[in-house]
Amino acid sequence: MTAPELLPDDEFNRALTAQVHPADYENPVPSGRYNLVVVGAGTAGLVCAAGAAGLGAKVALIERHLLGGDCLNYGCVPSKGIIAAARALAHVREAEQFGVRLAGTPGIDFSAAMSRMRELRAGIARHDSVRRFTELGVDVYLGDAAFVDRHTVRVADRLLPFRKAVIATGARAAIPAIPGHEDVAPLTNETLFSLTELPGRLAIVGGGPIGCEMAQTFARFGARVTLYESASNILSREDALAADVVRDALRHDGVELKLGASIQRFARIGDSRIVEASVAGETDRAEFDQILLAAGRRPNVAGLNLGGLGVDYDERTGIRVDDRLRTSCTNIFAAGDVCSSYQFTHAADFLARIVLRNALFPFGRARASRLIIPWCTYTDPELAHVGLSERTAREQNVPIDTFRQPFAGVDRSILEGKTSGFVQIHVRRGTDRIVGATIVGHRAGELISQITQAMSTGAGLARIANVIHPYPTEAEAIRKLGDQYNRSRLTPFVAGVLRRWLNWRR
Repeated sequence: MTAPELLPDDEFNRALTAQVHPADYENPVPSGRYNLVVVGAGTAGLVCAAGAAGLGAKVALIERHLLGGDCLNYGCVPSKGIIAAARALAHVREAEQFGVRLAGTPGIDFSAAMSRMRELRAGIARHDSVRRFTELGVDVYLGDAAFVDRHTVRVADRLLPFRKAVIATGARAAIPAIPGHEDVAPLTNETLFSLTELPGRLAIVGGGPIGCEMAQTFARFGARVTLYESASNILSREDALAADVVRDALRHDGVELKLGASIQRFARIGDSRIVEASVAGETDRAEFDQILLAAGRRPNVAGLNLGGLGVDYDERTGIRVDDRLRTSCTNIFAAGDVCSSYQFTHAADFLARIVLRNALFPFGRARASRLIIPWCTYTDPELAHVGLSERTAREQNVPIDTFRQPFAGVDRSILEGKTSGFVQIHVRRGTDRIVGATIVGHRAGELISQITQAMSTGAGLARIANVIHPYPTEAEAIRKLGDQYNRSRLTPFVAGVLRRWLNWRR
């Protein structure tokens, strides 16, 4: 069995491949029916396989490419590795405002930064390795899977009978049908992290989280980055005020934003790649060394024989599931990016936990709709969100009151020099019940968890006001919103009653 190729061919990528798709691995021989067959070894599949085996189930795990899926190999792990390098460089460049004197101009050794990322990725890979899962008691099969019927799946030359199955095949970068895209060989998240030389001129198509994170990272490295986005602003899923903060940060770091852009065609002239776009009604033509496509994802549903099985799916939106994550074949479930609009590693993790409860136990009633799922875009500043936004609250006719605390009014943020952004919490009108929140600022991804926990446990803003924080911390911004809520309850009538009471008590 030939292992998939990862570039560059260095010691770290060889170490990674040896763990998540060893070339000398031989598939086991099935012996009897499996309680659960898991197709796809990304986050959702790994959680399903490990959890089911830990409960004593007989489990098979099938992966055609690399265990760990996008998160380990092409997504969260490598991207955050190079984001960390870019942030370190930005901190050095900003050091003078803190009184730090530097000799010379700070720069980046791009090759070294990418090598560091590959080394760290290879180290993390042991958690997702074939060896670890076989030691957990999982039968790991490497190869393409296709369902024969609703109780059998084929992988390579093996037939695996099962009682229940879960499809966790994930998603991949969408390649838009733009004329000339074959000629320019655009990068996607699957090829971006194979770069060993920094492109001098980089075009990024798509202003979502991946596009924004990589635009800022490569601009900080020294590339001339142009980001094309069809909407009127980046991060269109987010609160507009929060997206504005990130937009300004990208521009500060040198990213050229072309908003309201429609890509007309790509072309190649010699070593240059050409992007032709319509921007605000005007034709725009620019030359680049590389083009990164970051304009959406497509579910991995091809080759599974879902149509022959009667599983309801769409090639653009993925497998259709009910609230218990059952497909139209009720003994077959789906989890992760292949069936969810929440295409995040942590969402895949918790969707897999729902599958375990419902697939392995006859009275499983766990529901995906009950999950409270936060997310974060790891730009600088970060942008994190949970629950309803102002727009979605309006669309769902949920009346809200909004409380906002700028980091410019938080002592720790002032001292750290990180005053851009804010914490914003929405409560159901007339109550302190939190229905959503947005944080844009330094370490927003860490701070959002306090609000997510409050929503999960039913703690409202009044209770948050009573949580003592060490001084000074950035999390104090959240406590200040509790104080804002309490002050809002002090109506003129209540204030008058208190004043008369206190005057009487003197």
